[in-house]
Amino acid sequence: MTEYTCVAKTFTGLEDVLYSELKDLGAKDLEKIKRGVKFKGDNELIFKANYLVRTALRIMKNIAVFEVTDEESLYENIKKIEWTDYLYKNQTFVINTDIFHSDLTNSAYVTLKAKDAIADHYRAKKLTRPSVNKENTDIYINIHISHNICTVSLDSSGESLHKRGYKIAADKAPINEVLAAGMIQLSGWKGDIDFYDPMCGSGTIPIEAAMFAMDIPAGYYRKSFAFEKWLDYDDEVWQKIKAEADEKLKDLEVNIIASDRSEKAVQIAMKNLKHAGLHKDIELVKTYFDRLKPKSEKGILIFNPPYGMRLSEKDIIKTYKEIGNVLKRNWTGHKAWIITSELKAAKFIGLHPSKRFKLNNGPKEADFLCFDIYEGSKKAKSGKVFRLEKKKNTTFKKKKQS
Repeated sequence: MTEYTCVAKTFTGLEDVLYSELKDLGAKDLEKIKRGVKFKGDNELIFKANYLVRTALRIMKNIAVFEVTDEESLYENIKKIEWTDYLYKNQTFVINTDIFHSDLTNSAYVTLKAKDAIADHYRAKKLTRPSVNKENTDIYINIHISHNICTVSLDSSGESLHKRGYKIAADKAPINEVLAAGMIQLSGWKGDIDFYDPMCGSGTIPIEAAMFAMDIPAGYYRKSFAFEKWLDYDDEVWQKIKAEADEKLKDLEVNIIASDRSEKAVQIAMKNLKHAGLHKDIELVKTYFDRLKPKSEKGILIFNPPYGMRLSEKDIIKTYKEIGNVLKRNWTGHKAWIITSELKAAKFIGLHPSKRFKLNNGPKEADFLCFDIYEGSKKAKSGKVFRLEKKKNTTFKKKKQS
């Protein structure tokens, strides 16, 4: 198969994890770039990356690189590309444009000029030209211009790869699936000790943890990828990739416990767990954090506490104090990883982080902090930490899938 220069895109702070995932798949000439990794690979590797890599947002295959100084050089170079190798005359396409540090500054105008160049390419050959359709798209084209160097790529993913396909409902401000998967890998968890998310919301973090531990491919639940409409798509190769990956599925060997104090969040999480077929593997509990207790002497917590857009500064500080008290009182022997955009408030946890990664959670910069909870940590103050729920908890016991 022909090898191509490709780019896998991700979030800030996940470049190292993405690099490792692509290297494990056999990608060549890897190079970390801002919010991504450049590499070389053939179509088979591109198909694999879409299906298996957990920390990629999309995989791009480069088809042309050239210098642009004005709109005419852009038009002529794009018209020169042999588009009949990539687009059937009856297919639809869409163009997405990114521009950084270039003489050309208007992305909408660049997109329009590129569309005209593609249309004129077919007109010059006296062929019916493909049409633009943003709603029902066959071929996704990306134009990236940086420092007057234009890279034209085919987007092999289509919809962003964070859209795994298992989520049918969402609570307020759900964490991105790719970010959750990256956090799990940054934590060093290998699926060998118990895993907890005590503020699970829609259930994204525990679902990603179960998929990771059970070797469920990142794209297992997706219905389609853009590369399936490519002219050089090989269905036999694609079916082989899926079959080989699916043969590696395994049972969960540890407890994964998800909990939330919100009845609404628990109901939403259960819908997603059932849709993913993981409701017998992940234990879901409606409870407050101070009521949740570890099932063994060693484990890991990864969670995303409520943040400033929903709480006052006073409430945030109180929340982080309470989180610290609960950790020190109930979770000795465990590691707690917290993603937060409230670093000043996080100091009120009362523990020094042993590790820290800089990430982005939505539009906000965030810190991903690890706290080692050991014997002799500062004693929690007496009294209840979180308001307790009087009603009986709703618990779904863990079972292995048959």
